Amino acid sequence: MHVYIGSRTTRERNARGEGISVFDYDPGSGTLTLTQVMGGLLNPSYLLPHPALPVLYTVHGDSHEVSVLRRDTRDGSLAPWRTQSCEGRNPVHLALGPSGRYLMVSNHLAGTLAVLPVAGDGSLHPVSQTVRLEGEPGPHRKEQPFAKPHYNLVDPSGRYVAVPDKGLDRVFLFALDERGLGAEPVCAAAAREGAGPRHAVFHPSGAWLYVVNELDNTVAAYALEAGALRPFQVLPTLPDTCTGNSRAAGIAMDAHGRHLYVSNRGDDSIAVFGVDPASGRLTPRQHASTRGRTPRFFTLSPDGRFLFALNEDSDTLARFQIDPGDGTLAEDGCVLRVGSPVCMVFAPRQA
Repeated sequence: MHVYIGSRTTRERNARGEGISVFDYDPGSGTLTLTQVMGGLLNPSYLLPHPALPVLYTVHGDSHEVSVLRRDTRDGSLAPWRTQSCEGRNPVHLALGPSGRYLMVSNHLAGTLAVLPVAGDGSLHPVSQTVRLEGEPGPHRKEQPFAKPHYNLVDPSGRYVAVPDKGLDRVFLFALDERGLGAEPVCAAAAREGAGPRHAVFHPSGAWLYVVNELDNTVAAYALEAGALRPFQVLPTLPDTCTGNSRAAGIAMDAHGRHLYVSNRGDDSIAVFGVDPASGRLTPRQHASTRGRTPRFFTLSPDGRFLFALNEDSDTLARFQIDPGDGTLAEDGCVLRVGSPVCMVFAPRQA
């Protein structure tokens, strides 16, 4: 397989990254071998390979654009191709609609979700739809002045997209069709005041949604029932030994829905939870140090054997082995140098 790592690149972000780093990935050993660094990109902060076409999408943090890069499926190399406005400042996340005919982009500082139609070759047409998120801002004076969508995630059935909004303390649910999303949300589930919903993951069954709350360092579990989100559990993501400042960041689940992971920036750890298969309730299992500073992003390998933590402020990627029984993490000594890493994705190699 190939691996792509996006990095912060600008002085305003105190960044040391060069752009997108390309690696060959050996799934047997979990070894990453650098093959290319594509520079000249402004803060490629979230990446998305097209599942069927040889292109890679990236949003540009602090800008207002999304780029389409050509991807050589044999050697993994990238080449610039097209750029399209997403009509909103600081796009932070992107996802394809269930039909693959459009791309959805969360514009963090515009408070909007933008829809861009996807052409047959993978390039993007101009924005065809913009949905503004509405509601009362949360109480945090600095972080919650207005709507701040931070993620957009399609549920396993392909009927809905969930949008956690850090500014409004809400998790929005929109209905999807082949052209885009409904103009009004079907649900706007309230989080705790000042929680700051950031990222989310659906259980593979589609029955439950788990949301990591950045500002109060919690993870919340919601049941998805008839187009509505019903909260049923909230747990802290930090160990009780953490007495300093910390903010939760990423969230991920194994392919079987048995283990949930959340990253903490400040405590610099990955929290591991077990998932009850009958109720969806979470049980804390471990807090593992990421061996670096500020794990803004992490991901699991496609086969679920490894977890890779990206430590943005120490310029490192740390690899952990995942226990197949209880999901806990074990250090295996692999640490790579990558400047200001903030996203990592896998893509298949083709002969």
